[in-house]
Amino acid sequence: MTSDFSNTLNLVTDKLVAWAEQFVVMLPNLVVAVLLLTVTIFAARLVKRLATRFLPRVSHSVTINSLIATLVYFVVLLFGLFFVLSVLNLDKTVTSLLAGVGIIGLALGFAFQDIAANFISGIIIAIQRPFNVGDMIKTNDYFGVIERIRLRTVDLRQPTGEMVLVPNRKVFENALINYSVNTMRRVDLDCGVAYDSDLDQVREVVLEAVQQVPHLVRERAPEVMFTEFADSAITFQLRFWIPYKRQVDYVGAKSAAIMSIKKAFDEAGINIPFPIRTLHVPGGAVLPVALQNEEVDTNKS
Repeated sequence: MTSDFSNTLNLVTDKLVAWAEQFVVMLPNLVVAVLLLTVTIFAARLVKRLATRFLPRVSHSVTINSLIATLVYFVVLLFGLFFVLSVLNLDKTVTSLLAGVGIIGLALGFAFQDIAANFISGIIIAIQRPFNVGDMIKTNDYFGVIERIRLRTVDLRQPTGEMVLVPNRKVFENALINYSVNTMRRVDLDCGVAYDSDLDQVREVVLEAVQQVPHLVRERAPEVMFTEFADSAITFQLRFWIPYKRQVDYVGAKSAAIMSIKKAFDEAGINIPFPIRTLHVPGGAVLPVALQNEEVDTNKS
């Protein structure tokens, strides 16, 4: 029993002595490795700082500049780590590490395809810059002002106040309307007048009324186009241009045009007809009370 304990103690002692001797042999390498790691961290921070200062001269996208600076930082750290492992004679560890990173990256690529697609789409959007923060856009049936452009989503604030996070892949793959590219927008307003109206007079009254709309673009003349012989009216479309920055500009101009046209029609005696339904009763028969009430209600509406 004592002999077994002594053998075990000797094995442990020999192992500790061997490790101590190995540590003494590797001590210069460890010192160099620590110094190299320190220099690498300092160099990575310096390169990131320089990249952060230089990139705005090339690109105005804060998102893409931050991404590139971060990538440069990690690339410098990665190269420094490989040199440190080489100094410690851990070359096989470097090879294993690279192989492991490749396998893990492949597995993560399959597992997070959507996230990767959104990330890549975000980079492309940041480079191409089809829109900017503050632009009014419509995409994927969502309409609003861009508040933030992230590497994964585009954040839209809808006119009703809701915040919508639209994945970058959806924005990149689908059609997009940017209302802020032009500083003007055309307002289309549909209306109708009675069949006995003088259409020349209608056109003249409408064109005069639309001049009362605030901030009307005078360089683009308003247009009145008669469009259809409808069931109870001759319909027309008024088209005019306004300066456009926010959705309230469009909605406000349309509201002002409706109010101005209604007032002008009332003064000129031009009628905007109600929808009419005519009931033909054979032989002059008397309608049931329920149908008479329904007819009265229809005419009131």
